[in-house]
Amino acid sequence: MNGAELFVRCLENEEVEYIYGIPGEENIGIMDVLLDSPIKFITTRHEQGAAFMADVQGRLTGRAGVCLATLGPGATNLITGFADANMDHAPIVGIAGQGATTRLHKESHQILDLVNLFEPISKYSTQAREPEIIPEIVRKAFKVAQAEKPGGCFIDLPENIAGAEVIDKQPLKVQSAKIPTPPESKMAQAADLISSARFPLIMAGNGVIRGNASDALVAFAEKLNIPVATTFMAKGVIPFSHELSLGAVGLQASDYVSCGFNRADVIICVGYDIVEYHPELWNYNKKASLIHIDPSAAEVDEYYIVECGVVGDISRALETIADLATPNQENNAYHLRQTIVDVIEADANSQAFPIKPQKILWDLRQALKPDDIVISDVGAHKMWIARMYQAERPNTCIISNGFASMGIAVPGAVAAKLENPDKTIVAVTGDAGFMMNSQEIETALRIGTAIVIIIWTDSQYGLIRWHQMRHFGRPSNIDFKNPDFIKYAESFGAKAYCVESADGLIPTIKQAIADNTVVIIDCPVDYSENMKLTEQLGELVCPI
Repeated sequence: MNGAELFVRCLENEEVEYIYGIPGEENIGIMDVLLDSPIKFITTRHEQGAAFMADVQGRLTGRAGVCLATLGPGATNLITGFADANMDHAPIVGIAGQGATTRLHKESHQILDLVNLFEPISKYSTQAREPEIIPEIVRKAFKVAQAEKPGGCFIDLPENIAGAEVIDKQPLKVQSAKIPTPPESKMAQAADLISSARFPLIMAGNGVIRGNASDALVAFAEKLNIPVATTFMAKGVIPFSHELSLGAVGLQASDYVSCGFNRADVIICVGYDIVEYHPELWNYNKKASLIHIDPSAAEVDEYYIVECGVVGDISRALETIADLATPNQENNAYHLRQTIVDVIEADANSQAFPIKPQKILWDLRQALKPDDIVISDVGAHKMWIARMYQAERPNTCIISNGFASMGIAVPGAVAAKLENPDKTIVAVTGDAGFMMNSQEIETALRIGTAIVIIIWTDSQYGLIRWHQMRHFGRPSNIDFKNPDFIKYAESFGAKAYCVESADGLIPTIKQAIADNTVVIIDCPVDYSENMKLTEQLGELVCPI
């Protein structure tokens, strides 16, 4: 057995199902072994697309997504998607071929120090310098990537190590540590704080999803009668239709849900990472008592000084605290929730064209089942999705948040469909984000992943215009021209539709789902609503 064979055996031992990537000269040893492996290699059209696929797979499943590139430019092309996964705490293992160790000490064709390049954006970055250590390296990479808080691990495999003979080495036993139950004293302290609160509020983060604690969170909120706001990444941990749901928080401005935070005297942060929504934006006056419930200790931040840190298993913590605490007597956020619901429903029947962002998201929600999955790209549409899309289940609205990288939606949708073949997967993207990784349409068609891609077209970098207008009152260099998206899609063999009226969107989405192939929907959007929203929030009056 050689190093490449041992490496693939180790990947099989980790129950890797898919590897996303592109073949190259320095990874041909692995590529050859994969021909006889149950692992499916998904050949992508760009390494960034491969990394985004691994990113979304990791986030949806909790198992490390795997991406593979060759050395040099192949490896550097992984960086954006890999960094996105690491910052959003999605488990990912990146693998790159490398030149032989006999030429790493000098200037040589396509040679870069990949270990140090990936080190700042990973939990663990290493090079296999001997074939005998491959089992330890692979096991550690997956263990670290999947442990709380999950993230990225990178392995550099030189071509001569991949080809070297190795004797009497086997993959290591897969093990992972169990998250402990929090200390009883801390759970009792949290219960006392909640019992004495006049207006407690829950902020749920993505750690609730990672910890499979959504049911426990809803039961906790119901038992203690406490309203719940979520971060962008935790949409759906409590159904938006639930009477205690206040929707998502995260706009870089005051919104109606901010009224709840302004009033709260105790904020219970469950599975929350400060990268999801900086505490300076919701605890700027530092007056609320903060309870931190998470497997990891609270990050150090002057606006996130916790009164009580409950470190350990989230579900166990919520169940115990709910038994100890005294329930709130009334839902103090009833009027606030009703205002938020009214805002979301306000444009449900709008006939304006181009279509308002609010209307697009209302219609999309009506066309999809509760378990269907929306993958949001990054741009102005992301802010509207985060604010207006009504997620009813965990992991049904995937938003790149910490790194916030454009180009994730199309490749992310491919991975989501591979993992969820019976669900409708919709990539929602701007025209700019779509063009960054639109080549993965070919990948989707080749491997038979039926996805729907809704492009919000405005021929501008809409989010940047939004910021420019807010700060300077004039746009700067944000315009571009799009191809004919219908012809572009058809050139790949995909189907495509152009929405021509406000009442045409729902029938178009339903037809796209029925087509059961890759379908692009060109949907003109009215982004004048962006500045209207800015003005509206600037004049916001809290309903409670």
